[in-house]
Amino acid sequence: MEPTQQLGRLLLSVGAMLILIGALFYLSPKLPFRLGRLPGDIIQRGEHGTFYFPLVSCLVISVVISLILWLFNQFRR
Repeated sequence: MEPTQQLGRLLLSVGAMLILIGALFYLSPKLPFRLGRLPGDIIQRGEHGTFYFPLVSCLVISVVISLILWLFNQFRR
C-alpha cells in the first residue's frame, strides 16, 4: 500500500471516529440515563464537602471505548 493510501485510510478512520463522538454528544441529552449519575456511582456528602467517585460510569465508558476499538481493529483487517 502506498503512503498516500495509508494517510487517506488514517484520515477516513479519524473522521469516522469524530463523527461517532459527535453523534454521542448530540444524542446524550436524549438518553434515558446520564453518565456520572448512574446507580453504583459513589457519592458521600458530609458537613465539610462532598466526595464523588463515578465507578459505574467509568466502567460503562471503558466498555464502550473497548468495544469501539475492537470494532475498529476488526475492520482494519
